[in-house]
Amino acid sequence: MGGNEAVSVVWIIDPEQWPRVLLRAELIERGIDAVGYLRAGDALSQLGARFPDLIVVDLRAATRDEVSQLFQAGVPVIAIAGIPESPWISEFPWSAVLRRPISIGEIADTVKSRI
Repeated sequence: MGGNEAVSVVWIIDPEQWPRVLLRAELIERGIDAVGYLRAGDALSQLGARFPDLIVVDLRAATRDEVSQLFQAGVPVIAIAGIPESPWISEFPWSAVLRRPISIGEIADTVKSRI
């Protein structure tokens, strides 16, 4: 990358350490600055200081209320979901909804295509 190119910033919110770390490493490898958070509340506390270009949220790490707050940031949000999170998932204008089981590469491909 050249010195003047802007690097996209992606927030990853996932309650599980290894999927979060592996996705972060994959995105960094693809030239994206990725920041990991354990819970949506942790990411929300950072919204006043900085804004990402995209947010990936595993819905096990967020309540419906927290997801609503993430959308208020005005950036695309990708959901990673399973059946238990489905009751309220259709209420939001997701950039993409990825269903578990899914590979780290598939998530990274989706992120890359959305930024």
